Amino acid sequence: MNGSPQALELTPRTIVAELDKYIVGQAKAKRAVAIAMRNRYRRERVREDLRPEIIPKNILMIGPTGVGKTEIARRLASLTGAPFVKVEATKYTEVGYVGRDVESMVRDLVEQAVRMVSEERRGEVEEVAKRMAVERVIDVLHPETRPPSAQAQPNAFAATLGSIFGGNLQGQQQPAAPPPAPNGDAQRIRDQARADVERGFYDVRLVEIEVEEGTAIPFGVIGPGMDQGGDLSEMLGGMLPKKRVHKRVTISEARRIFEQEEAAKLIDMDAVKREALRRAGENGIIFIDEIDKVAGREGGRGPDVSREGVQRDILPIVEGSTVNTKHGALKTDHVLFIAAGAFHMSKPSDLIPELQGRFPIRVELDSLTAEDFKTILTQPKNALTEQYKALLASEGVNVDFRPDGIEQLAQFAMQVNDQTENIGARRLHTVLERLLEDVSYDAPEKKDAVVVDADYVRLKLQDIVKDADLSSYIL
Repeated sequence: MNGSPQALELTPRTIVAELDKYIVGQAKAKRAVAIAMRNRYRRERVREDLRPEIIPKNILMIGPTGVGKTEIARRLASLTGAPFVKVEATKYTEVGYVGRDVESMVRDLVEQAVRMVSEERRGEVEEVAKRMAVERVIDVLHPETRPPSAQAQPNAFAATLGSIFGGNLQGQQQPAAPPPAPNGDAQRIRDQARADVERGFYDVRLVEIEVEEGTAIPFGVIGPGMDQGGDLSEMLGGMLPKKRVHKRVTISEARRIFEQEEAAKLIDMDAVKREALRRAGENGIIFIDEIDKVAGREGGRGPDVSREGVQRDILPIVEGSTVNTKHGALKTDHVLFIAAGAFHMSKPSDLIPELQGRFPIRVELDSLTAEDFKTILTQPKNALTEQYKALLASEGVNVDFRPDGIEQLAQFAMQVNDQTENIGARRLHTVLERLLEDVSYDAPEKKDAVVVDADYVRLKLQDIVKDADLSSYIL
């Protein structure tokens, strides 16, 4: 979120209203994240000397699985256009154990930011890249109309390394160019070809084109922990000139390849990386799931040994530190961290005190009721019933969900959650899939309309739901 007019409109009330379109209930959690995001906007408007001192108030979400913890964070990031990554605390281990180091979550955030900014820049140069790609296609179709170009200068560095790594790094021998067409004819031919290419006349025609490929260097990743971008082959590959290889493709594929190449030439990747690092540091959101699984103090054995170690490794990242990535160093002081966990077998107080202090805002998410299930099935923009109706409508099958059918579905889902493992709203996926299994199977052959009322739901699910052992396997 920045100081743009769009950010000005994203008041806490507006953010909550947007989240309400996708997530049912959980008003306390929505309010907490909405205030956290608005505080970022407020921070950018305070005087400059005070701005670095204002750090985000990280959030700890406590609640059972399937109640919307991850979805709240993901939708929040999408709404504000912030770089976002979701990680599981359980995949990290303290130094000395096999597993990913905690700094990789920051490197993942930077990679996501680079992808976001790159896509934006590609959108900005898309029209120019398309025009240039068409001109290159015309060069392939009518090389005699190509304007004369200067010969490439020999590359001494490439010549030296060529003997070491093999291959001709200065390029391959080019075939003799055809004699140029007279200027007037050349322009007329190019204009006609341009019109034909743009309307797709040549799309299926096969041509041979030259494609740039990175020079292969026979160096692998040196040592463990090099996922931060220390791959030697990548570093050396960027120093060498691109190798050009010949490929036989259709004109439509050639246009796509040329568009990518031309867009890459038009984008200043150094500027992209600078902007990505700024966004990741100022607006980034890291969602640490399953934080309760590493809650625990020293004294355990086996898998418990490294729990406190993982917490102590996460601590400096959350407190604010500088992490080196292959795109540059990133300070995590103003990254918003949202941690989440069910805390069935542990309590938030089981986290080490230093880490507890770094998550000052705690919100408890409510378990879902049958009434919530009814709302989830019908009201959100991405409601499950609407998804299934759209899927089967593509096969010509009309599915009509009646209110009494929705109510019976919600009751059954709640009952299965109570008698087996409570997996929250995810239970609706399993119940609906079982309910419509026969319809989905027969849909290509039978185009019958299906009315999903209470009787239909009971007919399909009652026996399974009543048998606790059977429902634990099937639902």
